[in-house]
Amino acid sequence: METSLSALQQETLGQVPAARRKKDRRRNRRVAIRLKGRFLDEVCEDHTLTTRDISCGGALVDSKTRSPVGSSIVCYFDHLGRVSATVVRHTETGFAVQFQVSQHKRDKLADKLTWLVNRDVLNLSEERAAPRYAAAGPAIVKRADGRDLQCRVIDISLTGAGFKTTGPAPVIGEIVKAGNLMGRVVRCEEQFFAIRYLTKTEEDQR
Repeated sequence: METSLSALQQETLGQVPAARRKKDRRRNRRVAIRLKGRFLDEVCEDHTLTTRDISCGGALVDSKTRSPVGSSIVCYFDHLGRVSATVVRHTETGFAVQFQVSQHKRDKLADKLTWLVNRDVLNLSEERAAPRYAAAGPAIVKRADGRDLQCRVIDISLTGAGFKTTGPAPVIGEIVKAGNLMGRVVRCEEQFFAIRYLTKTEEDQR
């Protein structure tokens, strides 16, 4: 199994022998794995997607919405987190993207993909339904009464996010808006609070 792990990581990182790279004709070997996610287009509209295959350099996804070729989007993949990307071509069921990431981020993606492919074989487990990844940056969260709350993103996942604020935090159960996403406050500790994103069905029922 160690050999399989090593081979996958080398292929994902594009560190395979030249003969194999020529045969595969890809800079990074892609892994056939279905990951749910969403993406924000250039006008910050939110859409769903599912990967068909993915590498640390790009992905082929299924989606009912196709952004124009050449446009920049932000993808949020389940288990992988946030990745900036450029749409490079359309397909019958979606589109392909090239990731715009640093080498450090590329290496981290390769490690996560290695874990995902081998988690069942290695009997790996998660503590969260959707693992969160550290994030940092300012954000404005709009409270239910319309007030804007200046915050800083602490962590983010496909299903929710955590924030720190200098003002009074929203109460548990309150519906807030972070960017273009609606969420329900599920945890609150002094100046920290966490939200779970609402599904489209939950938003429609409001």
